[in-house]
Amino acid sequence: MLAAAASAGADVIELGIPYGDPLADGPTIAAAAQRALQGGMTLDGALVLARQAASDGAPPILMFTYFNPVVQYGIERFADAMLAAGVAGAIVPDVPLEETGVLRAEFAPRGLALPLLIAPTTPLERAVEIAEASDGFVYLVSRLGVTSAARGPDLDWIAARIAQLRERSTRPIAVGFGISTPEHVRAVCALADGAIVGSALIDAYFGTLGAEATARSTKLIEALRAATGGPRPGA
Repeated sequence: MLAAAASAGADVIELGIPYGDPLADGPTIAAAAQRALQGGMTLDGALVLARQAASDGAPPILMFTYFNPVVQYGIERFADAMLAAGVAGAIVPDVPLEETGVLRAEFAPRGLALPLLIAPTTPLERAVEIAEASDGFVYLVSRLGVTSAARGPDLDWIAARIAQLRERSTRPIAVGFGISTPEHVRAVCALADGAIVGSALIDAYFGTLGAEATARSTKLIEALRAATGGPRPGA
């Protein structure tokens, strides 16, 4: 699946570490995490997959996890493990801006990125602070609620918030939550620097394995990639 994402044109791959209390994830990703845990996946196992993909020439990989698993594993140990695996960094959505220092203290010296999230309820001044503290890009949450392909992005709010951020910050902006179709990607990429798709990808290959899952993933990612209007990575 990681190889399919790379060959189909993903610019960055977000690889989730399964966790039993996924606060920001909707039913699709939460169920996928449970299946992964039941199948024996661990934090170390996810990093093994990332290491293999990185060594095979995948685009930058960001781990997605929550603070509890990182603390239990050890923040310094986690940073060392990501560095050894060749990943670019991690998204840890349940750590507020004021508490990201413990992660940044271990990530920054190793060149690991820590993209931060801006929610629809975040006041503008705080959103600017989050954007400036974010590494690589800032993750703009498109709507209230958890991740899901069932409800699309709020494009009017996205356009207004991006315009405000552009005036105050030069950080690239990627938009996630509710983005599931090429039409969504086309609309978002007319405003932002990237679109983040998770639940729709899992829905696309749900219930399949092996070559069938890979084929379904490839078909969706290629359609989403084409909708960005930009060249494929390496082109």
